[in-house]
Amino acid sequence: MRLRLSSGSPEDTLAIARALGEVLEPGDVVALTGDLGAGKTVFCKGVGEALGIPPGRIVSPSFTIVTEHRGRLPLTHVDVYRLATQREALEIGLDETFSGEGVCVVEWAEKVMELLPTDCIRVRFTISGGDRRGIAVTAPDQPRFRNFRARAQRFHPGG
Repeated sequence: MRLRLSSGSPEDTLAIARALGEVLEPGDVVALTGDLGAGKTVFCKGVGEALGIPPGRIVSPSFTIVTEHRGRLPLTHVDVYRLATQREALEIGLDETFSGEGVCVVEWAEKVMELLPTDCIRVRFTISGGDRRGIAVTAPDQPRFRNFRARAQRFHPGG
């Protein structure tokens, strides 16, 4: 399933992420890609909120690569911005993090894409100007993701 959504504000991005978070299951990996400032951490906050984690607890890590949060499902927030190579990711055992019991959200996933499960949910952010963002979601064609599509209907370009 491929879905193109439009966000006009950080609040829209949070709402889209909450809609996705509501259908996530243990073992899901969400790969976030896009430019600096495109909304990846905001999106992670929304997923976390859907999992019962206060959004204030999820921050863009300066030096921490992996942060774990407890909620309805455990959330592992991975930010690989500071890694230079996939080899570094392997050396710290990051590949094992992608097969946890909860949900894993990976910021800057393009740096470790070859290590991610092939069925991961991919979310690509593009900056359209100001607070406007294009959010492209690619997910397995399963009923739960069709449920996400319905929940995110108001963010489809053209409504």
